[in-house]
Amino acid sequence: MKIKKVNALSLFANVGIAEAYFEDVGIDVKVANELEEKRADFYTHLYPKVEMVVGDITRSETKKEIVKRCSKYNIDLVIATPPCQGMSTAGKMAFGDPRNALICHAVEIIKVLNPKYIFFENVPEQLKTKILVDGVTTLIPEYLHETFDDNYIFNDEYVLNAADYGVPQLRDRAIILMVRKDVGKQWSFPKPNKKRVTLEEAIGNLPILDPEISDMTLEETLKVFPHFLERKEAGLKISKWFYPPSHPYRQIFALSHTPTGQTAFDNKDEFKPKKKDGSIVKGFHNTYKRQEWDKPAYTITMFNRTIGSQNNVHPGRYIGLDKKGNPLYSDARVLSIYELMIVSSLPLDWDIPEWASDHFIRAVIGEGVPPLLTKRIMEGLVKIHNEKQD
Repeated sequence: MKIKKVNALSLFANVGIAEAYFEDVGIDVKVANELEEKRADFYTHLYPKVEMVVGDITRSETKKEIVKRCSKYNIDLVIATPPCQGMSTAGKMAFGDPRNALICHAVEIIKVLNPKYIFFENVPEQLKTKILVDGVTTLIPEYLHETFDDNYIFNDEYVLNAADYGVPQLRDRAIILMVRKDVGKQWSFPKPNKKRVTLEEAIGNLPILDPEISDMTLEETLKVFPHFLERKEAGLKISKWFYPPSHPYRQIFALSHTPTGQTAFDNKDEFKPKKKDGSIVKGFHNTYKRQEWDKPAYTITMFNRTIGSQNNVHPGRYIGLDKKGNPLYSDARVLSIYELMIVSSLPLDWDIPEWASDHFIRAVIGEGVPPLLTKRIMEGLVKIHNEKQD
């Protein structure tokens, strides 16, 4: 039987990371909305057939344009993944942050379109986040139930971890799935995998990649890392995105003496993270920290380019002793873009536009929903959609 595709609208589309495998499973995104033009351009580069509406969803003109574009298609599914910074534990979590109420504007559009299926995604903190609706303070889940309970069937569980679905990354998400009651089905999470993919399994086969030392010349760098150029060349043969991240020498020095799974704050004072003036940096023990080979990667954030941010450093391997007899460890750096693609479950031939900067690519990957997770969830939806047609 030929699969009947699910026509979709994607709100807060970012660059379309969550949608990387949609075409493979039968989800056909027809219209998308993104606030930032640069992200919209990236999205259009990846998905040229999708009608992109660039604009602020809080503005009535933008909402009207989205609905107008959707009117040309029979939109079955609305996907809404509002920004999480206002409710994330990495943010301020302040009541009244306008980003938290963006979900209300998505709801306005959904009410007009009346789709068969709805997909809301955010950080788990969303479930405890209060917003102001018509002068009344309410939790986001309560708001959604009050709005949609009469016409939609909700999934029973809302929180899952991407690592349980083949993604080599520990990433908790809150995902609310709804099916219109006339469809007569419940859309639930797929069964989790029995085993999680570790960093060793995901990127352990890749060769050592020395970091670029941002405050040294190449000649000086080669005195620290004699194999820097040959390792860089070997990396680029694997992928143009497997190139050395750049860091100051004081950070590289500290992490070169930091074992797998450990933080540089546990090193001897000589090898602790230092400021430019030589004083020891103060920070949390999940910063300046190497990841672990026998676990999935920690959650990839927008700040994945920074050694001093949360759990960002490559696990590294013991490579011998320095001249003073101190242990040395390889890969004193953050993950490369290529490694980020792997642990985010992106296709290895992901078509990144040439104009996109390292900083920008890292930011959008850090904000994206792992596409292997959304693929698994959408496979269940496509099954429901086609069962209805039989």
